[in-house]
Amino acid sequence: MKKITLILLSLVFFAFTDFDSVTERSPETYTAKFETTKGDFIIEVNRKWSPNAADRLYELIKDGYYDNTLFYRVVPDFVVQFGSTDTLKMKKWSTGVPDEEVLLGNKKGTISFARLGKDSRSADLFINLKDNTRLDTITFEGVKGFPAFGNVTKGMDVVEQLYSGYGDNTLEDENLYGDRELFKKAFPKLDGIKRAYLVK
Repeated sequence: MKKITLILLSLVFFAFTDFDSVTERSPETYTAKFETTKGDFIIEVNRKWSPNAADRLYELIKDGYYDNTLFYRVVPDFVVQFGSTDTLKMKKWSTGVPDEEVLLGNKKGTISFARLGKDSRSADLFINLKDNTRLDTITFEGVKGFPAFGNVTKGMDVVEQLYSGYGDNTLEDENLYGDRELFKKAFPKLDGIKRAYLVK
């Protein structure tokens, strides 16, 4: 249960407001490449699985949100979680994405947004390292499940090699959030994303 509860955490600590930050609809499908310190991986997003999430991620990637960020939480046999540890970036994208029904389950290699509660998906993503079907139905604050909306189509071996020695310990000190250098100093072995961009 501890692992399931912790996935609800996000590094975004700003108040959520009405969903007015998405100004561009994503294509029905799109592909993005993530260049990391361990190698590259590619994801494919399908808007039909979670339109609000697909639109948000499309804008985040276009904005360079994940450039120079960390895989700040890697739990073996569970998930890889990542997002910005830059306060300004986090604040800019703190508006929550409206909740949606789980149409694509959390199987190995799928991606989903982390959340804190109702309409709180914002910018932190996780990649499932195994079939986490419990994440499809777990209810938190009246919201059921984590809608996956894309898959790693190439480079899952890279994702599985990301440094996982810190586990959930990286979530314990909130004073580090907002300063990537302090975060990296406290957890020097963490892998990171050099840049992420749309390729199709």
